[in-house]
Amino acid sequence: MDIEELSERLEKISVRYGELLDFERDADWFLLKLQEELGELTQAYLQHTGRARTKGQTAEQIRDTLHQEFADVFCQLLLLARQHNVDLPGEIERKWLVREV
Repeated sequence: MDIEELSERLEKISVRYGELLDFERDADWFLLKLQEELGELTQAYLQHTGRARTKGQTAEQIRDTLHQEFADVFCQLLLLARQHNVDLPGEIERKWLVREV
């Protein structure tokens, strides 16, 4: 699966999510949702590294949550980029890959 295909699939899921919860997915929402997911990743990371309460979760559950939060952040970032018509593969090429040796 390429990033464009993934972005399209995520968009459909996100549209349904907005319809189900009856809210507008405007520019602010995309950024705020990314920030929320980043906060959840931070919490999971702190638990994973022993610097936050485990809340009764096992080490395996904490690791699984951490992995899922990475996915949430990545997906929300793709949705935010899509909302602003950012060609992420192109920008990655221009910003990062141009430095490949």
